[in-house]
Formats: sequence, C-alpha cells, structure tokens
Amino acid sequence: MKFLLDESLPQKLRNDFGNTHEIWTVKDKGWLGKKNGELLKLLSENNFDFFITIDRNLPYQQNTERLPFTIFVLCAANNRYETLKNLIPLIFENINRGNFKNIIEIS
Repeated sequence: MKFLLDESLPQKLRNDFGNTHEIWTVKDKGWLGKKNGELLKLLSENNFDFFITIDRNLPYQQNTERLPFTIFVLCAANNRYETLKNLIPLIFENINRGNFKNIIEIS
C-alpha cells in the first residue's frame, strides 16, 4: 500500500506505519505548498492508495467522489506527533475492514 502524509503532519509519523508499506511525505515528493486540487491530482497520477491529512475542510473544498484513493482525515486536538500517533491503528482497522470510502474521518 502506498501512503502520502500531508505537509501539516509530523514527518516522524511515517515510522508508525510499519515497514511493509510505501510511506511518502509531501516534502519527500517535492510537493510542499501545492494547493489541494493540484495535490489530489498528483496523488492520482502517482498511484497512491491513501492520503493522510488533518485538513477537515478538504472534503468540503474538493470534489472527492471519483478519486481513486481514500483520504483519511485525522480529527485531533492538535497536530503533534504524540497526539496523532494514536490514530494510526484506527486507519489500519478501517483498511482491514475493507472500508475504502473516499473520505474517512479518524478520531
């Protein structure tokens, strides 16, 4: 599985996904500062399976119904590593259940 972590997430969060997946950050790909629409297009073009973000407005700003990947929106009090790392197992619970809606909020 191929994941992209949004630029607003701590870089070290990638370590919590294990080593059996391909984990990229927006910074790794050289996509810092891209607007959401352009970023979603790049995700599609580069065959990502999942996009992880804390941008709760994304579903309301973009048409996500036909995207070929799932967006996980982490709903947390802040974007600190210590807070967000606890939500990663919930992402995998959704994946293991085969829950591949376009947008999934994790809290």
